[in-house]
Amino acid sequence: MSVEKVKTYFQKYGMESRIQEFDVSSATVGLAAQALHCEPCRIAKSLSFMVNGSPVLIVAAGDARIDNPKYKAQFGTKAKMLSPDETAALIGHAVGGVCPFAVNDGVTVYLDVSLKRFQTVFPACGSGNSAIEMTIAELEKYSGFTAWVDVCKEWN
Repeated sequence: MSVEKVKTYFQKYGMESRIQEFDVSSATVGLAAQALHCEPCRIAKSLSFMVNGSPVLIVAAGDARIDNPKYKAQFGTKAKMLSPDETAALIGHAVGGVCPFAVNDGVTVYLDVSLKRFQTVFPACGSGNSAIEMTIAELEKYSGFTAWVDVCKEWN
């Protein structure tokens, strides 16, 4: 199971105990916010795309939406999300638990500027009922991100 991969990943840093697992689903921004008792905007959702034949994850605030013109300007192609099957196969996590931790080789991770307004955010941890609270600096460190991007709208 994907959450086990993420736990193993965080064991290297002594952080696996910070992963929260719920008796309820956290597979959507709304459900995760309910499970965590936080604002939906603080959920760090991971969106899966294909860019020039390679899988890409964009981690964005829960209230942000992809802005197609910004996305095209950043990546030189139209935004097309991966299907659930493609996401599981190419990213290494199933939809509902996609996160930037313990992803498959070849996945490039980007963080959207919509996250920078928070002290802490809550990304999933590989399953549809898990999350971890982290600072933005921790998200940068543990996600192995490539760059900050500005490809979202409706959050500011």
